[in-house]
Amino acid sequence: MKRWFRMMLMMVCVAPALAQAPGIVAPAPMPGVLATIEVQRLMPTSVFFEGQTATVQIRNSFGVRFRDHGLLLAGLVDTGGYSSAIRDRYQFYLLADTTFEIGGKRLGPGAYGCGFLSDGLLVMDLGGHDVVKTATTKDAGMARPRPLQITGTADEARLYLGREYVTIRQVK
Repeated sequence: MKRWFRMMLMMVCVAPALAQAPGIVAPAPMPGVLATIEVQRLMPTSVFFEGQTATVQIRNSFGVRFRDHGLLLAGLVDTGGYSSAIRDRYQFYLLADTTFEIGGKRLGPGAYGCGFLSDGLLVMDLGGHDVVKTATTKDAGMARPRPLQITGTADEARLYLGREYVTIRQVK
């Protein structure tokens, strides 16, 4: 028993040092839709839009890591403190550290306020100014739509709000 305990103690003490030793490299993050735990680690708990902050619904947040390691995160926001005119247009937040294309429209790295409206997706800058408006597609075959989600691969993902979606791709 003492021998087992000494071995375990040595592993606990030596393992952290080995993990930081030169020549030992952590595995590269895998491209594709992010695991829930990774989204929880990366997504901020509150975001800024039109002079106010809103809480992000982490349970309704998703992300994708593109093949070239760029990230795009999306999360529903609680817009209770905003006027009804803004709440109708601002439903979720996008964060990207890479240039990407959404619904065929090119956007640079940054933060955006977004909403799915009756006539398509609206993307706004942090001041609430329209940047992109693009059509959405209805996926009638989606069995259990979530309020917000991302599906797909590292090459092409879909950003859904319910059954409506737009396609997202990284621009190289």
